[in-house]
Amino acid sequence: MKSYRYYDIVMSAFVATLLVSNITSSAKIADFGISFLSLPLVFDAGTLLFPLSYIFGDILTEVYGYAKARRVIWTGFACAALMSVYVYLVGKMPGESQWMQYAGDDAFAAILGGVGSGGIIFASLAAYCCGEFSNSFVLAKMKVAMSGRRLWMRTIGSTLVGQALDTAVFVLIASAFGVFPWAIALSLIVANFIFKVGIEILCTPLTYSVVRFLKAAEKEDFFDTKTDFNPFHLGGGEVYDT
Repeated sequence: MKSYRYYDIVMSAFVATLLVSNITSSAKIADFGISFLSLPLVFDAGTLLFPLSYIFGDILTEVYGYAKARRVIWTGFACAALMSVYVYLVGKMPGESQWMQYAGDDAFAAILGGVGSGGIIFASLAAYCCGEFSNSFVLAKMKVAMSGRRLWMRTIGSTLVGQALDTAVFVLIASAFGVFPWAIALSLIVANFIFKVGIEILCTPLTYSVVRFLKAAEKEDFFDTKTDFNPFHLGGGEVYDT
């Protein structure tokens, strides 16, 4: 096993971005009064931050390979699940009398209750797995097929697939559980997808810079030619050519 200087830093940034975006997604729905073909582009507040997790996922797969990215994806999954369960438990704890007067359980449930609700937990974790693994898989396959050329095409192409699955799965499941009203489900899907892909495109120069730096610093540019792409294979799965 090769050791890396920055792998754990990228993993930490990925997990932090995931957790913060999950909290803000449940806490607020934003509306800047913008429409697309007469469809209001309303979106959950985590939309502007969550795409960064896909950028980190792109960087991990591009530099370290699918198997290393898979390990980070499952780490993020475990942390998100732990956060959701604990927020749920906090919601069940008895509130202190002064806190109940100026805030109270109703305010907590209205703002953070979604993070710990069964519907939002299931929706976010299911969407996360579908989106992140498909994003990493598509990018890894495209890298081999394109011999490592056109990074911009691979990052945007994989994001189109991953974000489409992530956004649709999350909004549909969350709406089915009553987290979001069905009346705005289509608007949420369209707006979230447009914003997420747009952020990926805007951050492409930054992605190039980080990838270039990491490849030079780590002396790594992994090609998944012999990788086991089973998302449930946690024991490595990459084979290094010697």
